[in-house]
Amino acid sequence: MGLKRASRTTLVEQVVAQMELLIETGKWSVGLRIPAEPDLVQQLGVSRNTVREAVKALVHTGLLIVRPGDGTYVSSSSGLGAVLLRRLRRSNIVETLEVRYALEQEAARLAAVRRTDEDIEVLSRCLNEYDAAAAMKDTDAYLKADLDLHKIIIGAAHNSVLKELYEHITEGVRETIGSVLDHSVLLEHHTRIHRELIQAIIDGNPDGAAQAVRDYIEASRHMLQSDNREE
Repeated sequence: MGLKRASRTTLVEQVVAQMELLIETGKWSVGLRIPAEPDLVQQLGVSRNTVREAVKALVHTGLLIVRPGDGTYVSSSSGLGAVLLRRLRRSNIVETLEVRYALEQEAARLAAVRRTDEDIEVLSRCLNEYDAAAAMKDTDAYLKADLDLHKIIIGAAHNSVLKELYEHITEGVRETIGSVLDHSVLLEHHTRIHRELIQAIIDGNPDGAAQAVRDYIEASRHMLQSDNREE
């Protein structure tokens, strides 16, 4: 059987597959601006049209987003994440945060049971960074520290499916979380509760860890409801 001439469609699919792999493996992380079109053409050894069609396909699936005048960025780490992201954009902040908190509560319970000595060390170090960001009263720095801390907790639960779901949910609510934390009173409450949460995980207290999550869920929900009533 002789070789078949590669069709243009096949080339596009091959490029899409390569770019998807880079995204799913984290080599192209969420928020990264991908190489410019000429660079991709050179690296892949294909035409500009092939690259454009591949990028267009990934934009359509939600893995990439084009920012006119700036470049093309990775917007989600997988097809599942892209689907969740589109769904979250149609939801209100209360609904999306409730989903995030539901995952965090179970993760906290599992982490308290499954955390390793290495997890404890990382959690303690991350908590110190979290406290430092809170002391600066810098919402952006605090938001990053908050997300980092919860990713460590999710990791300590040692459940790969839970970890993947949480990462996708976090991509979708990253901006809205900032609006919740942009309250000095709530920020102080969150900081105290997060210390209790980490201590419960370190102590191997799953009920205490789950209760700490419920405490800041209720505080966030109350603040959001108050804001909505004022509007």
